[in-house]
Amino acid sequence: MTRTRQVVIRELPKGALAASNFALTEAELPAPEEGEALVKTILMSIDAANRAWMQGATYREAVKAGDVMHTYAIAEVVESRDPSLAPGDVVAVESGWTEYAVVKARKAIRLPAVRPLSNLLSVFGIAGKTAYHGLVHVGRPKAGETVLVSAAAGSVGMYVGQIAKALGCRAVGIAGGAEKCAWVVEELGFDACVDYRDPGFFKALKAACPDGVDVYFDNVGGTILETALFLMNLKGRVVCCGAVSQYDETAPTGPRNLPGLVVVKRLRMEGFIVMDFADKDAEANEKLAGWVQSGALKVAEDVVEGLENAPAALIGLLKGENRGKRMVRVAPDPA
Repeated sequence: MTRTRQVVIRELPKGALAASNFALTEAELPAPEEGEALVKTILMSIDAANRAWMQGATYREAVKAGDVMHTYAIAEVVESRDPSLAPGDVVAVESGWTEYAVVKARKAIRLPAVRPLSNLLSVFGIAGKTAYHGLVHVGRPKAGETVLVSAAAGSVGMYVGQIAKALGCRAVGIAGGAEKCAWVVEELGFDACVDYRDPGFFKALKAACPDGVDVYFDNVGGTILETALFLMNLKGRVVCCGAVSQYDETAPTGPRNLPGLVVVKRLRMEGFIVMDFADKDAEANEKLAGWVQSGALKVAEDVVEGLENAPAALIGLLKGENRGKRMVRVAPDPA
């Protein structure tokens, strides 16, 4: 038996997520059986989707009270009862907020020798691939077009804008606060970034997109999506990736200009999740690696130390505290 610390859902939130919704506990794990492996968590991905899973079943099962909080993690194999894995292998797994876990070996993906491992959660992980697949395969931008992205300082949005620039587009971001907007422009190279908290948000956004918007990559939903739709050009594309502005709301709001503007402007709105394009992951990795090597793509990571700080990391993410991909480090990278 292996003893492990883990974070469980004490009770499901009825409003905004709070630390009191979680509990840090200890449990004993049984030894792995045939076809299983015991893994030690190194890094855990912190995503707005974690909050959505508490609202009910989505593209995966709901997280319920008493459950260990679900996550995507990078882990090291400690013990294996399957020939496909050996102790010391570094793998990507669907796991939980826990120090150790027993997982099905067939669902563990062996990872390449990339260091730091955090890059496999950010630019070469779900964040970078979501940005690439969503923009390239759903948004289909053409050189010279204007690409607008919300949550531009976040884990996905920061790459969307940079990829748009690498493809020859004008990149405009939406972020919260003047400091974040300045970072998006000065450090990430966006052409402009608009503060959604600005009382004159619509006018500022229109000024930043003088030729309208051809592709809008939406990470937030709600009133920001509503505002962006007014600026879309004829036959524009709206990439629906997330709705972080709505996850903590007891009475979520949606854009009130649907389906009117979609019809009048002949817009295409399409939702996706990164797994939809798994067959194109090799293409994404090759392109992302090339852009990183050339300097066209800058990597920003927001690493929170310690399993016990995972709840605060998620709560802070939902409030927009992060810059770049947020994750929690549970153990150091293996040598």
